Amino acid sequence: MTLEILLAEDNQTFATSVMQFIDRIGGARLMAHALDGADALEKALTLHPDLILMDISMSKMNGLQVAERLRVLGHPPTIFFLSMHNDSAYRLAAHKAGGSEFVTKSNFVAELFPLIEKLVRAQSLDCGN
Repeated sequence: MTLEILLAEDNQTFATSVMQFIDRIGGARLMAHALDGADALEKALTLHPDLILMDISMSKMNGLQVAERLRVLGHPPTIFFLSMHNDSAYRLAAHKAGGSEFVTKSNFVAELFPLIEKLVRAQSLDCGN
């Protein structure tokens, strides 16, 4: 089974880097890219991803608001927040909104790879593979 990922990121340059990164992870697939918070919420509700890589700062609705809306609907996807801000206030807000992990954009390759690999392995074990 493949880990289905929704990327919610409004910076196209960074989004392209993340997409190329995801393409290199076996067992993971980027199913869609949302350019703002409203688009992220709509795609999450329609596509039901396993994981959302969510920028905190986006237009129309920020990532924290999207996560909170998904959380109240029940059975939300796993959310890893992406941010260029690496301070405790952002980390706390991400956790309160329902984020499982907080990854800094400046070090996303080193931080994100093991987290996604762990989800891929867990999903594989859950499916009996």
